[in-house]
This record gives sequence, C-alpha cells and structure tokens, in this order.
Amino acid sequence: DGITVLVSSHLLDVVQSICTRVALFNKGRIGFVGTVAELAGKVGDGAFHVEVAADGVDIGETARAIEGVRDTARTADGGWMVTADRDIRTELAKRIVDKGGAVRAAVIDFGGFLGVGSRKIVVDWTALHFGAVNSKNDSITLELTREQVKAAPEYAEGKPIVVLGAAGKLKPLGFVP
Repeated sequence: DGITVLVSSHLLDVVQSICTRVALFNKGRIGFVGTVAELAGKVGDGAFHVEVAADGVDIGETARAIEGVRDTARTADGGWMVTADRDIRTELAKRIVDKGGAVRAAVIDFGGFLGVGSRKIVVDWTALHFGAVNSKNDSITLELTREQVKAAPEYAEGKPIVVLGAAGKLKPLGFVP
C-alpha cells in the first residue's frame, strides 16, 4: 500500500490486464483517469460486446441467463452479439459447452483498448487454451504466432468469415451471410 508504479505503453491491452487504475493522455495532459470499468463508461457505451456462434445451443437464451447481460441480438452471419455490463466471455463459453454446444470460433480484438485501435480476427476455438481463468492473473493462450495474427484477414460483419486455425492455416467457417 502507498506505492505507485507508473507504466507507460502503447500496448493498451497489456496495460488493461495489469493495472488497477489507468490514465489516458492527450497532448501531454491527462484526459481520463480511473479504473478500466470507469473509463469504459466514459468512452463508447460502457458495455462489453461479445460475438459468438455455436451449434446446438440457443445462444440468446444461454446468454440472457448470465447476470449483467443487457441485450442479445442475431448478427447478419447467423451468430449472436451479446452486450453485457462486464466481461462474460469465459462464463458464456462454459455455459455453451455445458449445454452440449460446439463452439466453432471466437472473434478476438487485438491491440486495442476500450475499442480504440483494435483489430478483430476470427480464430478456431481449438487454437485457444483456457487455464483456470479465475482472476485477471490467469491466462488464455492462443496457439498462433504474432506474425500469423498480423497476417490474418480482419473480421468485418457481413463479409466472408475466414478462421485462423491452430496450425495457422486459413479456412472458411461456412456461415451463410
């Protein structure tokens, strides 16, 4: 207690994962300061947005049973957009799998912070490895290199979906837009 460590980085997703309070600077002056949740409330709509698709499970019903879920809506490609007050990705994935659903892929934001400067790609579910994931100190690892992630086509709603697999091979997902 009583100790402050200042971390300065352009890798905002890393800063978000290790800091309890963050500050955003604009032209050398502090523009925002607070927790990540407080900043999320000031930038954008303050919600977490999760895009998901699974076979054999009603994603809308499953997601609405999670505390903090604000809305569920079908996307143009047949998946679901879930909007929540907090990060529900792990809990939603567990519930989908528990109901016998087969999660095919995940849309992941890379390099951004609160929706700014991010780039979305689609990765095969088998390329993700979940540890205990009980706190922010636990991790989810992706079995891809930085170069493979950078080379992957960016996800855009309404456009053909390309999934980056664990072996780094690009393959179509098979959704009908």
